[in-house]
Amino acid sequence: MRLIYGFGIRVLYVLMWIASFFNPKAKKWIAGRKEHLDPGLIPGNREIYWFHCASLGEFDQGLPVMNAFKEKRPEIFLIVTFFSPSGMEFYNKRDHKVDLAVYLPIDTKRKAERFVKTIRPSKVFFVKYEFWYNHLKAARRSGAKVYGVSSLFRPTHRFFKWYGGFFRDALRLFDRFFVQDQRSADLLKTIGIDVIELTGDTRYDRMLAVKEKQVSNGIIEQFVKEEQVLLLGSSWTIDEETFFPAIVEASKTMKVIIAPHDISEAHVEGISKLFNDESVRYTRFNDSSKRILILDTIGQLTSAYRYATVAYVGGGFTGKLHNILEPGAFGVPILIGPKFERFPEAQLFTEKEVATVVNTSEEFTGALHDSIKNRMEIGAELASIFRGNSGAAEKIASSVLSENA
Repeated sequence: MRLIYGFGIRVLYVLMWIASFFNPKAKKWIAGRKEHLDPGLIPGNREIYWFHCASLGEFDQGLPVMNAFKEKRPEIFLIVTFFSPSGMEFYNKRDHKVDLAVYLPIDTKRKAERFVKTIRPSKVFFVKYEFWYNHLKAARRSGAKVYGVSSLFRPTHRFFKWYGGFFRDALRLFDRFFVQDQRSADLLKTIGIDVIELTGDTRYDRMLAVKEKQVSNGIIEQFVKEEQVLLLGSSWTIDEETFFPAIVEASKTMKVIIAPHDISEAHVEGISKLFNDESVRYTRFNDSSKRILILDTIGQLTSAYRYATVAYVGGGFTGKLHNILEPGAFGVPILIGPKFERFPEAQLFTEKEVATVVNTSEEFTGALHDSIKNRMEIGAELASIFRGNSGAAEKIASSVLSENA
C-alpha cells in the first residue's frame, strides 16, 4: 500500500503540473513547491511549533490555538504550512503571530524527511483534515510530538473502511487528537485509538475574537445607512440563481450585500448583469442609492456580517457549506441550503432554530420574514451557543503545555 500511495502522490504532482499550464491556482501550487526552504530562516535557539493547514479555513481553525501558544510562550517560533494556494495568499489578512509560512512539500519520503530535518519541530499540529503519511512519519522519527487540532471524523472516511489499513496507520502516528465532537471520539475508538480529548471547535473562539475587535467598514456603512440588510455570504451561482426572485423582492425594502464565493471577473460581471442597474461593486463604490452591493474582493466578508440583519450562507446546495459561525457570532439569523449533514455546527444551529433550511425562492422569502420577526430571540440563542462552545483553544494549549510542566 505504501508503494501505491507513493505512486499516487507522484501522479498528483504530474496532474497539477499539467493543470498549471491553464489553471492559475494549479500554477501557484506548482510554483510554491519549487522553492526550497532556506535553513537560515529557522532559528537555532528557539523551540519550533509546526502547524499544517490545508487552506485558509483550516488556518482560521488553528489560529486561536496558535495565538494561545504565543500568549503563553511568546518565545516559540511558529511555522505554518499550507497545501492550497488560497492559504498562502490570504493568511496575512488575518491578525496572526506566525513567524514563517510556506507550502507543504509533496508527501514523498525524501521530501518529508528533508523538510522535517530543516525545520526541527518539537511539536507538530495537523488542523482538522489532511493526514500526510510521510510528513507524519518523519515528524515522529525526529522525536516531535504530533497532535490533531479540531479533528473531525465521519463514518464515511476511509479510515473506517475495510481497505483503510494504511490510512489508519497514519492516524496511529499521532500522540493525541483534540476532537470537535463525541462522534469523532467514538469513531477513533472503534479502530483502537484512544489518545483523545474532546475539546470542541476552535472556530467559536476565532469568531468571538473577531467580534470583539469591532472592525468597521466605511464603504459598507455608507451603503447600508440605517436600513436593514440581507447578506449573502460565499454564495455560489446556484444560490444566486435559485433565490434571484427573493433577492430582488428583498431589495425593495432592505439593502442587499452579495459576497460571492467566486470573485473572478466573469462571475462578478455575471452577478452585475443579473441585477441590472440596481447593483454596485465594492471596489467601484460611488453610489449609496443602489440597493445591492457586490463584495468583489477578499477579506471583507467576516466583518461585513456585523451589518447584517439576516444572512444566507452559500454552499448548501453543493455539500460545501461555508462558515455559518461567522454570522452566528454576530447574532445574525441564518439561512442555508439543504446539504449540510457534514457540518456539526449546521446541525446544531438548525436544531436550535437559529438557522433555517431553504430550498426555493418562496421558502427563502418566508424564512427571511420569520428571521427578521424573531431576530432578538435568535440572537440571544446564538449568544448562548457561543458561550457554551468557547474555550477550545485554551483547553488545547493548556493540555499540550502541561506535558512539559
